[in-house]
Amino acid sequence: MHIYNEFKSSFIIVAFLGYIFLVSGLIINFLQLCSYIIWPFSKELYRKMNRYLALGIWSQFTFIAQWWSKSDCTLYMNPDDLEKIQKEHAIVIMNHKYDIDWIAGWIICQRIGIMQGSKIIGKQCLKLLPIMGWCWIFTESIFIRRIWENDRETLVKDLRKILDNYPKNCFFNFLLFCEGTRFTEKKRLISMKIAQEKGLPELKHHILPRTKGFTLLLQGAEDRITGIYDLTVGFKKSGAKPTLLSIIQGRSCQAEIFVRRIPLSEIPKDTNGCNNWVYKLYKEKDQIYDYFVRHDTFEGNGLARVEIQSNYYDLLIELSWMIIIGIPSIFYLIKFLWTSSFIAQLIFLIVVILASIGVRAMIAMTEIERGSHYGEIEKND
Repeated sequence: MHIYNEFKSSFIIVAFLGYIFLVSGLIINFLQLCSYIIWPFSKELYRKMNRYLALGIWSQFTFIAQWWSKSDCTLYMNPDDLEKIQKEHAIVIMNHKYDIDWIAGWIICQRIGIMQGSKIIGKQCLKLLPIMGWCWIFTESIFIRRIWENDRETLVKDLRKILDNYPKNCFFNFLLFCEGTRFTEKKRLISMKIAQEKGLPELKHHILPRTKGFTLLLQGAEDRITGIYDLTVGFKKSGAKPTLLSIIQGRSCQAEIFVRRIPLSEIPKDTNGCNNWVYKLYKEKDQIYDYFVRHDTFEGNGLARVEIQSNYYDLLIELSWMIIIGIPSIFYLIKFLWTSSFIAQLIFLIVVILASIGVRAMIAMTEIERGSHYGEIEKND
């Protein structure tokens, strides 16, 4: 078993998986670009096509997590709410404490069949990220500059655009991190100074949420978005360090997700009422996560454990890419190395090194210690 684990984490295997992702991702991005020709004639058809094209990229992350690294995610949720999330547009609010909390969410989405409707509200620089960022553009995620004067117009315009002619019986879910940035203790301490000035409750495990964007989304929902899903993610101590590099190298991470559904009708529509509701929500999230810290599980915290079996769709997608791209590439690589000149081989080596550096840079964007410094400067919402 030790030899097998060493094999999975070897440079050659990691490079091979990275190569499959890069080539398949660029193919899908090209197909998405071509599909944009359809947009002026049928927005519904364009959206249906891109929902499934995106799965060709996103499923590779759940494959790496579920099948390659044997990572798992346990869900605590009201079973009735599990049925509702598959049949409604939703806003998903998640804590942002880990490098791969979003992959834990995608594992659940993949298992219940709603990953194709996933969208994000993220920082502007994410749209420049090759493959993933470009895919988010084509699937109509919303990107903000973190400058409220600009973001207010962007949120309203883009949300209205998405709600216009969205395909019937197709549903989307918007992932929103109200904290605005990934958690660090430094950011938490700075945000708690602001909380004290505003008379807001102290949070032990979260940054003070920024409420303006959520309030604006709520007001622009036009009764089409009917549910808010509050997700609190925790990674168990028994698993590997929860990073993208860990699961790529085949090390298993064990996550748990505690999910509550709040009907949109129960949330105040006025600005002050909605702001206070968000602050109250995050105080509750803090207590929920504190329970996880103390018990290393959400078991016994008020929601039942829901068993959701893995399916084989992401495995089949990955195997298909390996057959289409991987096997022919290995054949041509052997032929190239056998017949090419020393100079050609040297150039090839340089290309491999540059590609490896590029993939490592993409992984680095998910790491907390290399994250943005947003939230490290005192600033009122």
